[in-house]
Amino acid sequence: MLAVDIGTTSIKAIEFAPGKQALRIMNYGILESSGYLARANQALQTSSLKIFEADIVELLKTLVRQMGAGTKSARASLAPFSVFTTVLDFPQMSQKEIQQAIVYQAKQYVPLPLNEVWLDWRDVGGYQDEKGFTHRKIMLISVPQEQIQKYQRIFRAAGLALKSMELESLSLARLFAGDPTPSVVIDIGSRSTNIVFMENGQITFSGQSDFAGSSLTQALATSLGVNPLRAEELKKERGIIGTGPNYELSTIMLPFLDAIINEVKKVDFTYHEQVSIARKAERVILAGGGANLLGIEKYFEREFGMPVAKAAPFLKFEYAPDIQPFVSELNPLMSVALGLGLGSKTNS
Repeated sequence: MLAVDIGTTSIKAIEFAPGKQALRIMNYGILESSGYLARANQALQTSSLKIFEADIVELLKTLVRQMGAGTKSARASLAPFSVFTTVLDFPQMSQKEIQQAIVYQAKQYVPLPLNEVWLDWRDVGGYQDEKGFTHRKIMLISVPQEQIQKYQRIFRAAGLALKSMELESLSLARLFAGDPTPSVVIDIGSRSTNIVFMENGQITFSGQSDFAGSSLTQALATSLGVNPLRAEELKKERGIIGTGPNYELSTIMLPFLDAIINEVKKVDFTYHEQVSIARKAERVILAGGGANLLGIEKYFEREFGMPVAKAAPFLKFEYAPDIQPFVSELNPLMSVALGLGLGSKTNS
């Protein structure tokens, strides 16, 4: 199975096969479109649901060809900004009754006609009210059918058989299946940051922000008067260590990291407003390319007041020893694709 994560400026793919004790990573590839650095409005897909199909098809073809992938069967992730979610409150009822009630409630909340979306839902917990009645909290998920059809066209044109699609948030949550610690995963991509709350390894709430890695790059380019490509290099080389010659870089980027932190706190507030039984997060997990920014863990730990760590999904897989030197950097970068891979065991 080939797990494909189409981001805003890059495509990541991992080829999996059964291993001795776990899924084995046979091959992986990352192909990034650097055009967005020179032209701020250029991306493979955007939060306005615009997808540049022809560009993605060519990049995907190139990536699969250079990987030498041995399979055409693929799974794909859906970006968080292409999905609408909300949490609904229902009295205790059967699964069938919930399904019927969700369709009725969805008409009030989903911003598109129901015949134009794909609907799904997740039970995110129950509670008893002051009168002793049991309630269920249900997360409603809807994806525009047009978005799904675009993905189907893209994979078909790239010569791949798209077997299933999944929300990025669900892929990320799967990496923590069975983990009881209430957590928030902050997946910092190039043009979008995905925010996922989890309890017992299950997604309970999610949100997204347009503040992301490229916000830092553009700030450096503007403040230092350098080419965006050079700004990206400086960001990766020096991070926010904040001492000596790196101090100026830190002062330029920190306001944009603060913007991401504030967005997480807003989603956290909304989560606890909508889900009264929600437990407070006890740790932060960083994923996405932004998680590799030097110094980010220490800074986020101070600002959030709780432990912060980078995602380490490679621990769940078998892989060749020659990949080991790159695992630390690849762990957060490939988190969504790796979570997709784990799902292939039950959804292929």
